[in-house]
Amino acid sequence: MDAAVREDVKKRLRRIEGQVKGVLRMVEEGRSCQELLQQLVAIRSAVQQASVVVARSYAGECLAAAPKSARSQEALIDDLINTLARTN
Repeated sequence: MDAAVREDVKKRLRRIEGQVKGVLRMVEEGRSCQELLQQLVAIRSAVQQASVVVARSYAGECLAAAPKSARSQEALIDDLINTLARTN
């Protein structure tokens, strides 16, 4: 992973970590379900965006560096799509 992308992902993950800790505090404080859900949706969105950054890096670096045989690139693309399609 490119150094700039790595730093971007680290920054995003630190922000997500802070959001999760904030939600934990909210639960401990007994905050409303609406407030909790709002923050959880924000965390989900932040994780999704971090995933997009990593997937873009993977596509740009790993797929571009793969042997040019159609079979190799197709297998890497399938791996990427299958990873992104997982729900759990």
